[in-house]
Amino acid sequence: MKAAYINQTGPAENIVVGELPAPTPTGSQVLVHVGAASVNPIDTYIRSGLAPMPNMPFPFVIGSDLAGVVTAVGPDAKRFRVGDRVWGANEGKLGRQGTFSELAAVDEQRLYATPEHVSDEQAAALALVGITSHLGLVEHAQLQPGETVLVNGGSGGVGSTVIQMARAIGATVIATTSGAEKMEYCRTLGANHVLDYRHDDVPKRVAELTGGVDVWWETSRMPNFDAIFAAMKLRGRVILIAGRASRVEFPVGAFYTKCLSLHGFAMFLASAEVQRQAAEQISEWLEAGKLHAKIDRVALLDDAAELHRLQEASDSGAIRGKLVVKM
Repeated sequence: MKAAYINQTGPAENIVVGELPAPTPTGSQVLVHVGAASVNPIDTYIRSGLAPMPNMPFPFVIGSDLAGVVTAVGPDAKRFRVGDRVWGANEGKLGRQGTFSELAAVDEQRLYATPEHVSDEQAAALALVGITSHLGLVEHAQLQPGETVLVNGGSGGVGSTVIQMARAIGATVIATTSGAEKMEYCRTLGANHVLDYRHDDVPKRVAELTGGVDVWWETSRMPNFDAIFAAMKLRGRVILIAGRASRVEFPVGAFYTKCLSLHGFAMFLASAEVQRQAAEQISEWLEAGKLHAKIDRVALLDDAAELHRLQEASDSGAIRGKLVVKM
């Protein structure tokens, strides 16, 4: 089978596109003919070695997300049959091969049924960012209808998904981004208020608009905790998902005197059951048209290295949406 893989961690130039033996499903695995896969920041961290993974097999197929069709099932698989359309989000980690290949053997507990009218490209583009967003809003922040969420970086891959999910839950959403085009994009996603963080005094504007936020979703690698805590309501919750090497000042007094809580999590370490619960609601929202991924481009497997370079340059504005590979 054709696959994009590495023989050792390092720069994007280490990615090889070539032939590897096709996997055979064992136990509760199913064999998926991959229709589409997408690129996430974690994929570049794993490929580069920034996020070391135990028991990493070489040659190592890159990629986390996939969507496709079941072509074979292992002897213990019970949830899916040949011909079922599925999507998943947690491959290429903890000793598992990735998804940038024509075929992938995936344990059925990490696969979910693709809604009938949802394309493989959309399912793959929303997989990891979707489960990450749901875990943060539902599992950690325990967001309730009527509460207010601020999404710092609302036009990004995760931020744009958080906006849509928070609105589907029934929350008021404030999004921050930069520039008129990105601000309008956040509005189209359902954000009730949009601020330009380059010009707006965010805590002041939040106080004027809503009196404070219940949940602050932070996508920046260098969070400004002074601004965050100033914008929070009593007993607010802050979600952190970025900044592996970040070392920033933390105003302790402003944190505990508001009875705030801080939540950081790695999506791929959540239990299979918790991820399944998230995925089932994601599929419902996809079917209902409440979730949609903005896709920057759909490329070929041969373009895998270039897609990784683009993802790594995303802070410069090199991409506007998800990077997807169609097999």
